[in-house]
Amino acid sequence: MVTRALATPLEAEVTVIGADEQVADFPTVRKFGVGAWGRGKGDEGSAGQIAGRSVEEAVRLALTGDVDAIVTGPVHKHALHIAGYRYPGLTEFLAHLAGDVDVAMMLATGKLRVVLVTTHLPLRDVPRELSTERIVRVGRITDAGLRRWWGIDRPRLAVCALNPHAGESGLFGDEDERVLRPAAQTLGATGPLPADTVFVRALRGEFDAVLAPYHDVGMTAIKVAGFGRGVNVTLGLPFPRVAPDHGTALDIAGKGIADAGSMRMALETAVEMAARAVPRR
Repeated sequence: MVTRALATPLEAEVTVIGADEQVADFPTVRKFGVGAWGRGKGDEGSAGQIAGRSVEEAVRLALTGDVDAIVTGPVHKHALHIAGYRYPGLTEFLAHLAGDVDVAMMLATGKLRVVLVTTHLPLRDVPRELSTERIVRVGRITDAGLRRWWGIDRPRLAVCALNPHAGESGLFGDEDERVLRPAAQTLGATGPLPADTVFVRALRGEFDAVLAPYHDVGMTAIKVAGFGRGVNVTLGLPFPRVAPDHGTALDIAGKGIADAGSMRMALETAVEMAARAVPRR
């Protein structure tokens, strides 16, 4: 789904992209079918192909300026892989389609914005993958995104610690002092601060975004702060891309009981970002 922001806040022209038979009945002026379903709607390969083609078409429209923002629904990663789209997730797929740009994953709800330094990794691999350079890279993408899409002139960043009590002077690990603190200093950010306090301070308005060292510490903070109202934003792309912060929930698909709150919030966030976009310098 893609949007063209209008002058009125939270108002947009919506373009729907998807399977031919599904978009045909959508009550919207612009719609793009990307092919029909295969021999069965439960076929994962067919579902992955429809999802992959839809994302490709949405990016094409965004890069040509035909739309101002992209909103993607949840996708089943295994289905994408079966269809030949072998990326860890849509974030990496979008980065490739946009020209192999450097991106970062932000989760947001209300005043809280969390950017993941590492994403889908086993916890045992996080310390090895976490480097000062990686944190600085993600921090700079975050700084640029907050300036361009949120209009924040001087973003205030905080770095969430990796270890309990930020390592307690090395007692619980030396990564916070050895890896995270130099990154925070380079970025002009606060931290590293323990996870049990940094998100509370961000919710109170002290920081514009928190850099989280690994997936679950950031995701947990977002979902506790605003379950059903959080969104996933891909920073670093030349256009806004927003998605709900939940997965496909295949166990309840088609039953009419799913909560659409996060999807509504994703649409609203995309329109707001496009409306207040600051041109690149």
